[in-house]
Amino acid sequence: MEVSFCDTSLLRIAYLSGGPEDGPPVLFLHGWPDDATTFADIVPSVQADGFRTVTPWLRGFGKTIFRSNETMRSGEIAAMAQDTIDLADALGLGRFAVVGHDWGARIAYLLASVLPERITCCAALSLGWQPGLPATPHLEQAMAFWYQWFMATRPGEEAVREHGRAFARFLWDTWSPAGWFDDESFNSVAKSFENPDWVDVTLHSYRVRWDEAKPDPCYAELARKQISANTIAVPTLTLHGDEDRVVLATSSEAKGRYFSASYDRRLLAGIGHFPTREAPEQVLEAIREFLAAFAQGNAPA
Repeated sequence: MEVSFCDTSLLRIAYLSGGPEDGPPVLFLHGWPDDATTFADIVPSVQADGFRTVTPWLRGFGKTIFRSNETMRSGEIAAMAQDTIDLADALGLGRFAVVGHDWGARIAYLLASVLPERITCCAALSLGWQPGLPATPHLEQAMAFWYQWFMATRPGEEAVREHGRAFARFLWDTWSPAGWFDDESFNSVAKSFENPDWVDVTLHSYRVRWDEAKPDPCYAELARKQISANTIAVPTLTLHGDEDRVVLATSSEAKGRYFSASYDRRLLAGIGHFPTREAPEQVLEAIREFLAAFAQGNAPA
């Protein structure tokens, strides 16, 4: 696994890439707490289908680093969406398909809703989309989001700073049916959480989501557009495990009215929050079919 690096104005982004250089580009965006290797069983076949794939580590993960100590360690989705555009620009990509899981799904939805001229199609895993500010979840979903409320407190912050790896391991243990991973798999991914900015980006991301932290003013306009968007006008696929125990499958139901182009939601039976790791063959089949239908013929600008 050869890691490449690309400098943007704010970051030195570590990423994996492959496939034909002139193939239609697809960006794969991971979630939290995970890393770019979550797509390891997906991208080789996508590359074999003729696509150019780019799979970065998000800010605060792995070897992706901030270029300045002065840059705010924002975990806003708008910040990471801008990072994605900056990476695409630096690599010379014009329009591209985006496939995202968890945080990556939030980024994908933002890009598809606000910058449809850059996005050929959008596939989102383990998350539905609806416009506007995050709504207060119903009580069952709020209970599943306990870790977000926990991190908004001072004791929660201290716990994550002192025991971040164990905290992430507990979430892996509880977000899906038991038995989907082994110690070696988790320990390999957890190396990405050793990034010196992982905790700050993590804490800010969940606190700012619920208005418990100040956003970075650099992304105010993009965040405003994010909140104002009413529909997604590019083809979209949502994949959601019906045993997801953190973002409940019911939360992605009945979203079709928010999409003005092709929209397909599929439930993955018996699968929890990490479908790329729990059911890579099912995910790959759906992603290949989706990209073949909507992402062909959109080579780099």
